[in-house]
Amino acid sequence: MSVSKVVLSNKNYTAEAKVRNHYNSIDEPVALGGDDNGPTPGEYLLTALGGCVSITLRMYAERKGWDLGKITVNISQRTEQMNDVIQQVFVEDITFEKEPTQEQKERLKVIAGKCPVAKIIKGENKIESYIS
Repeated sequence: MSVSKVVLSNKNYTAEAKVRNHYNSIDEPVALGGDDNGPTPGEYLLTALGGCVSITLRMYAERKGWDLGKITVNISQRTEQMNDVIQQVFVEDITFEKEPTQEQKERLKVIAGKCPVAKIIKGENKIESYIS
């Protein structure tokens, strides 16, 4: 089970997150009332997705013996509205230092969608909240 502890300071929206032995700052841009001391929570979500996709692709390529070189994943997000439903769309632009074959590209596209973070985002999930 993964655990992250987030503590919001008394000033604006700056928060500190601790995961295992690592610390990260979370904040909002100045235009939204923050101090811009770190990425926004949404930016961390995009980063988590991009990191997970790139690691998943590397693991798969290594098992197949494919040398892809450096893997770059650019993630963007947009909102789409269809009728009364608002949906978030995550767009992954994945590039490789060493050009894979067309067949490899098709397989890598499928594998990218199987990373654990992508599965969390795509799935129906439950959040249990407790106030102590």
